[in-house]
Amino acid sequence: MKLLITGGCGYKGSVLIPLLLKKGHEIINVDNEWFGNYLTKHENLQNIKADIRDVDSIPLKGVEAIIHLANIANDPAVELNPTLSWEVNVLAGQQLADKAIREGVQQFIFASSGSVYGLKDEPKVTEDLSLIPISVYNKTKMVAERVFLSYKDQMQIHCIRPATVCGLSRRMRLDVSVNMLTFQALKNQRINVFGGMQTRPNIHIDDIANVYLHFLLNPHLESGCYNAGFENISILEIAKKVTSRVQSEIIITESNDPRSYRQDSTKLLNTGFKPEKTIQHAIDEICEAYESGNLLETDQCYTVKWMKNLNLEGN
Repeated sequence: MKLLITGGCGYKGSVLIPLLLKKGHEIINVDNEWFGNYLTKHENLQNIKADIRDVDSIPLKGVEAIIHLANIANDPAVELNPTLSWEVNVLAGQQLADKAIREGVQQFIFASSGSVYGLKDEPKVTEDLSLIPISVYNKTKMVAERVFLSYKDQMQIHCIRPATVCGLSRRMRLDVSVNMLTFQALKNQRINVFGGMQTRPNIHIDDIANVYLHFLLNPHLESGCYNAGFENISILEIAKKVTSRVQSEIIITESNDPRSYRQDSTKLLNTGFKPEKTIQHAIDEICEAYESGNLLETDQCYTVKWMKNLNLEGN
């Protein structure tokens, strides 16, 4: 299958694209490469260094499906430049979807976010609950979902709402919870936990890559939104899992971050998808990479820090 991936040089894309190439797909990857390009050259991979806001630079001839990963990721990065974030996360996506319809693309898979639910007291957060986003990032994802779903009568639309992703990638992120806490323990023998009682859903990076593959293999699945998160545990519980692998001290301080919810992914599981990895796998893999000298900390591992280095702050 001929695929277009946007943002394929990012944290998830750097795991997803090798998986798709291994499965025999032909891929066009469009990425501005703000954080570099760690993809290995391949005869079935065409890398185009371009900004997705320039929709004319995105070739769609013969493309059967799109996996739209490109976005300004997480709350702090979006707050750095909200205007840029609305342009990238919403407007550019709308223009891409509109062009996809005109070019005959059959399926559009969107990497949304489980954070669109906002604060929820329900023990199980399912796809039919109301969305009450509490940050600009959450709002861009919610609006983008609505935009893409408006095209569901013209192509299959699958909006995937991942939990917080964890695990190793060639384009590594050390500013997401499991990765961050594990790296703190390895580097400092100390873990800083803010609050700690907030419950968050999690998903291993290999599993989220397999979720996107699952929808490619099952394009007939009903258009709509699908949660993708399988371990709902507190930040403090994550820290304790880390200390079972790395001897370190946990330091708890007050937090002004109220986000706490449990994601239910029964709808996805009922389609036949089965997760294969856990938070503990991610912790162990990060530790092994660090101990073998294959995990290096750079400014690119921290989204906000690197965006500031690129002078991407708003006025």
